[in-house]
Amino acid sequence: MSIVNEFKEFVMRGSIIDLAVGVVIGGAFGKLVDGVVKGVIGPVVNMVKGEEGYPALVQGVWDLGNGILNFLLLAAVVFFIFVKPINKIRSLKAKAVEAAPPPPTPEDVILLKEIRDLLKAKA
Repeated sequence: MSIVNEFKEFVMRGSIIDLAVGVVIGGAFGKLVDGVVKGVIGPVVNMVKGEEGYPALVQGVWDLGNGILNFLLLAAVVFFIFVKPINKIRSLKAKAVEAAPPPPTPEDVILLKEIRDLLKAKA
């Protein structure tokens, strides 16, 4: 087996692709959580302490909305560019395996079936 085929087999494993998608989505989700903490929770705590006013909270909510939009766009790009084509390739491979004709019956099995049928006919 050539090194190219080995690499292709390694990359097309489900666990590798799932891990890569998880890392990308996890990084984007981490930024989203960071935006919630810095943009919404932080200004609310500061307002309670009396340090910052309402404009910081409005800006934080606006930044959070941008973060949510960025996360959704990244998730859509990952899905349509990577996940969907890989699932299509996997389904085509599965169909090819299903469509393969069964191996021919060995000659000794055919002879044994004929003997069985003859014995049943005499009984």
